Parts: sequence; structure tokens; C-alpha cells
Amino acid sequence: MPAHHVTGHFTYASWEEHAAGPDGALPRIARASVVNSFSGGIEAAGTVCTYAIAYLTATTGTFTGLQLLTGALDGRRGGFAVEERGTFEEDGTTRCAFEVVPGSGSGALAGLRGSGGFVHRQGEASVPYTFAYELH
Repeated sequence: MPAHHVTGHFTYASWEEHAAGPDGALPRIARASVVNSFSGGIEAAGTVCTYAIAYLTATTGTFTGLQLLTGALDGRRGGFAVEERGTFEEDGTTRCAFEVVPGSGSGALAGLRGSGGFVHRQGEASVPYTFAYELH
């Protein structure tokens, strides 16, 4: 069980989405390039994130993605990548679980392992996250 737990918030700095496949057809897929800024236990401004999205309806679907966070975790400087999986639901709620990509920790975060998640409700400007981790 991970020894350390942190919380905080992130905000979307930008979201650029491009549909793939025929317009208006469902299901449909899209890809998105996103920049986030994290505060709290994870301090990372201007993250790099790419999502692949499957829209099942106009407002529901699933996504997978990779995000690169560079900055600090509990004051330790470095970077790491997380793999994300989630859903977005009819009521505007997005649920996401993420896990550190093995071997991706750099700097003082070399050997990082961990997982976390967030729940975003439509209209919220700041998204709370949780993250549990250990360093080896």
C-alpha cells in the first residue's frame, strides 16, 4: 500500500479537440490535446496531455490518455507520466483514474509508483484530485 497521499486541484489551461471519422455519426472518436496546471501535493504548471475519446452519445463516452507532469511532488522536483482512463456521463460528471507509467519518474521522483483520480462536475473551474504514491 502506498505510504504517501496528497491532494490538490488542477485547472484546464487549454483544450483542443479534433474529431476523427464522419461528422455527426455515433459512436465517434476524437483526440484532444490538453494543458493543465496542478497545485497542492503535485505542483506542475503547463502539463502535456493527450486523450483519445470515444463518444457513445453526444454527451457520454470514455477516454484514455497520457499526461506528463513536470514540477514537484511533495516538494521533490522532477517529472513523471500518468496513464488515465475515464468516463463522462449524462449528468456532466467526468470520472478518471490514473496510474504512474512505470519507469517514468525523473529527478528526485525516480522510482515513483502511484495512482490517483478525480471527479469533475460540469461547470467547476477547479478539479480536486487525490494521489497515493511511494518512491523506491
